[in-house]
Amino acid sequence: MPEWIQTNFNLIIWLLIAVAVLIFAVYLRAKARKYNHVDWGSKRLNFVDGLCRAYCVKFHRLKLEKFDLPKTGGAILISNHVSGVDPLLLIAACDRPIRFMIAKEEYERFGLNWLFKGAGCIPVDRTGRADIAFRQAKRALKSGEILALFPHGKIHLDDVKPYRVKPGIKRLAELSKMPIVVARITGVRGQGSVFKPLFLRSKTEVTRFPNITHDYFDNPDALQELGELLLGHRAKLSITSESD
Repeated sequence: MPEWIQTNFNLIIWLLIAVAVLIFAVYLRAKARKYNHVDWGSKRLNFVDGLCRAYCVKFHRLKLEKFDLPKTGGAILISNHVSGVDPLLLIAACDRPIRFMIAKEEYERFGLNWLFKGAGCIPVDRTGRADIAFRQAKRALKSGEILALFPHGKIHLDDVKPYRVKPGIKRLAELSKMPIVVARITGVRGQGSVFKPLFLRSKTEVTRFPNITHDYFDNPDALQELGELLLGHRAKLSITSESD
């Protein structure tokens, strides 16, 4: 090995690392630009959106049925919740920015709070101050935004009882009178975990069911049937109040 290389070996290694990081950064920027087609109101969030969509399409091989949200106006998006990758799959499935209602402890998670705050997530205090979150959610919907939540309240696998969803979705629907877009996520590997599915390549799918309105919850079995639908235990609701 030439004497100059031996003398400057550490410097050469660091230069190679810097070049590799630069190349990787350029690659990520190109991917983000290619896949981002939704304006979140800031370049940083649009960059994250592009990376999210590229990640879901390429790594999790996301397959979509037609999943067009209302072009304008507010709507509630609900889905089953099987892993930590679910919010990313819903974002990639939608052609509008969506705000999530998430647990306060997740909203305040170190290193991610800036992202949740920038994306307009609404923290829900599950210890008894949920009214604040519901008021924020109602305002967001009335201002024409898409609000997403997982009505089982937490990660809930298909074969785990109870199937019934939490009553919060009924309350929000009745408060806002907004259409409810119903989706089901399947194909995620490592279900039941927040972080493991992020690193396991999957073949995922987001399936959309007919929209429902707040009138659907006049059915006394609404919460049970909706939970069964989201968890794959029924193909459709017995009473459908559809709104597009």
